[in-house]
Amino acid sequence: MPNHLIRRIIILGGLSIIGILFIQSYWLLKTWDIKDKEFDQTVHIVLRNVATRMSKFNKTQLPKSNLVQRRSSNYYAVNINSAIDANILEQYLLTEMDKQSLNIAFEYAVYDCSSDELVYGNYCSPEPGEKGYNIKRSANLPKFNDLIYYFVVRFPKRESFLLANRNMALTLTLLSVLAIVFFLYSMWVILEQKRMSELQKDFINNMTHEFKTPISSIKIAADFLSNDPHLKSNERLSRYTQIIRDQNQRLNQQVEKVLNVARLERDRFELKKEDIELNSLLREIVNNESLKMKQGRLSFLPSENKVTVYADKLHLVNVVANMIDNAIKYSINDPIVELSLNEEQNHVLLHVKDHGIGIDRENQKKLFDKFYRVSTGNVHDVKGFGLGLFYVKNICNAHGWQIGVQSEPGKGSEFTITIPKHTEK
Repeated sequence: MPNHLIRRIIILGGLSIIGILFIQSYWLLKTWDIKDKEFDQTVHIVLRNVATRMSKFNKTQLPKSNLVQRRSSNYYAVNINSAIDANILEQYLLTEMDKQSLNIAFEYAVYDCSSDELVYGNYCSPEPGEKGYNIKRSANLPKFNDLIYYFVVRFPKRESFLLANRNMALTLTLLSVLAIVFFLYSMWVILEQKRMSELQKDFINNMTHEFKTPISSIKIAADFLSNDPHLKSNERLSRYTQIIRDQNQRLNQQVEKVLNVARLERDRFELKKEDIELNSLLREIVNNESLKMKQGRLSFLPSENKVTVYADKLHLVNVVANMIDNAIKYSINDPIVELSLNEEQNHVLLHVKDHGIGIDRENQKKLFDKFYRVSTGNVHDVKGFGLGLFYVKNICNAHGWQIGVQSEPGKGSEFTITIPKHTEK
């Protein structure tokens, strides 16, 4: 994976995480605020109803304003104009709580004018094990000098009550956190794999570069031996010398493929484009490749007119040579390979056709993948690294060309490259 793509993934992932955390935090705060308002409204309704019933019981009138006052997040004061019976107050509180389905523990106290103190009433809980006087009693409940006859109610479990009603929100938050953790772990794995891949590529590149020196030395030695008059007279030694030259050339071609792919992956290659007359170049390539063929036929059908394209000559030659090499390798018996050039209005189509084993539809999807080779069962007579078509595809992409394949098993394959014509302005 290219470095710039990894950077984009990290940046986009980081922005996504920040966005998710912001939205999640906003949503949680908003939900908490809504639940808190709902709780406050329900408590006001309960306490107002209790105050109304107390005023009817005492046959007094309630204050016209500030009847129920929220003095803190979980502490309420109710101002009434008459004395308060604690037993009746508790009964009314429990009844109204039940009517509003407010199942939460609370404690209450009543202000005593004679002693100027808040007299603790009781701790009431919907949980059976927590009922009883003085259970979880608060050490101190504040009183208010601006009120005369009043009672106070405190909800010690308000926070846990609100959280209990937000299980879905907390579950989604937990899932979001897990997704973020998984993303961060995935990015760490990607970066670690990238580092290992870079080490592997560096090793392969260094190894292939080191191969160049002995390959050159072997070539010089083989050329010297092949020109020696004593060896020329010995048919067996001449044949061995030719084998050394052929295998050394093949090894050099494989090393060049690896180096070319390494340059592609590191974006270290530059296209040196120039005007190329395609008919003459292809004819030259076909002549050179025909000399390498020991059997079979390689033919070329040029276009009727001269065709000029704007391309890198070296890479274009390598692309055509790779396609011819593949066509020869995957042919049955004597290979028959046909090159042809067809003109369209703004494009030229380069066809490389063989009559080989063909490629099924499933393998065609992966044909241009790196290191991918079409399976031939237990037969391994076709040699290579699976880099040829990967290189071809990348060079076509770099030039802005299109490449496609049509093939049927047993009937051969035809590769087509669509190249724009080059017209000087």
